[in-house]
Amino acid sequence: MLLPIVQFGHPILRKMSVDINNDYEGLSKLIDDMYETMYKADGIGIAAPQIGKNIRLFVIDATPCVEDYPEVKDFKKIFINAHIIERSDETVQTSEGCLSLPGISEDVRRSKKIRIQYLDEKFQPHDEVIEGYCAVVVQHEYDHLDGKVFIDHLGALKKRLLKGKLNAISCGKVPTKFRTVLP
Repeated sequence: MLLPIVQFGHPILRKMSVDINNDYEGLSKLIDDMYETMYKADGIGIAAPQIGKNIRLFVIDATPCVEDYPEVKDFKKIFINAHIIERSDETVQTSEGCLSLPGISEDVRRSKKIRIQYLDEKFQPHDEVIEGYCAVVVQHEYDHLDGKVFIDHLGALKKRLLKGKLNAISCGKVPTKFRTVLP
């Protein structure tokens, strides 16, 4: 089932998400719906807050980016109760966009390597080091769990320049090919 995507300005995008346990009702269907919604919206990741759920869950399928970033081949994962426990000092800068901020893309600097602990869809624990563009995508989605969006990594001047576009998004004046939830 296609889910509406929460747009910038909605308070849930600024809330800290909570861990869930393995008896979270409807989790398997929710994950399937998140993937379906993400694919329909041409995204490579989507976090639960973006579909109105204040839980620590995000899904990624970065394989559409394989031509530009060969390391994302087969990088399709489900992250439950994720917590980044280490970030490298070395950074990379890449252009990012977001389904909750349609029409905006900006260069963002992020850690080149992270160590993350999470559970998969079977609630099996993982402790992984992720590098390169895969790490960028994970950090972008992870930010949503902590009430952040990618523009929070921009300087004050750049944020001021985006103010009109952000207001248009929060008022529903930016067309999308998916259903949205406005603030």
